[in-house]
Amino acid sequence: MNRFKNQTAVITGGGNGIGFAIAEKLAGEGATIWILDRDAALSEKAAESLKGKGYSASFIAADVSNETEVKAAFNKIESNGCCSIVVNSAGIVGPNGIKTGDVDLADFEKTCQVNLTGSFLIIKYAIKVMLPNKYGRILLLASIAGKEGNAGMSAYSASKAGVIGLVKASGKEYAESGITINAIAPATIMTPMVEKMDPHQIKYMTDKIPMKRCGQLEEIANLAAWIVSAEASFNTGFTFDMTGGRAVY
Repeated sequence: MNRFKNQTAVITGGGNGIGFAIAEKLAGEGATIWILDRDAALSEKAAESLKGKGYSASFIAADVSNETEVKAAFNKIESNGCCSIVVNSAGIVGPNGIKTGDVDLADFEKTCQVNLTGSFLIIKYAIKVMLPNKYGRILLLASIAGKEGNAGMSAYSASKAGVIGLVKASGKEYAESGITINAIAPATIMTPMVEKMDPHQIKYMTDKIPMKRCGQLEEIANLAAWIVSAEASFNTGFTFDMTGGRAVY
């Protein structure tokens, strides 16, 4: 399949985990990839890995919570051609295995800055690039924690609930523009980020999944690819569930 031939896709947090899995999936279907990650070495390695498979890929070191860096990244991408797909996979877990009353304010604010403010900035500058072409697909990574809340993860849960609200509002605002804005709310997907979490926190989350397993990177990449394709033309402002049955709304 070449669903994304002649299209450019920007993947934040694309150095590894969900972001890289999505980047690899889109590249395999013809997309030119730009990986944005605050870890320059990691994003360069990811881009080189894709190029080693014969795909077109470049990288930019950028922190999604820094407006100056996000703006500069999109200016560089735009100078190299149009951008029709943006996937914001950058995010942090923040404090976990800790009750709200014991969370440091600085840790709470940092989690929201990366996960929520970062999502806002990605939409803000992606929209500016896409509007002249009257076409675009923006996909944010939310979480089941944003729908139901995970005990011990108040900062993460609050930030991802904000992402869901942001998608609902912005999706409506640009519904007539040819640009769709959606999100995926996964349950536990085994990634390097999750592997660093408290083991008890991981068990707590996995036990809530009716399928009794973690989601696989290939599964979320397949869903993401459809959402950012031209086929998904009547979906916007929506958060797609991917929780093994934990949430069905």
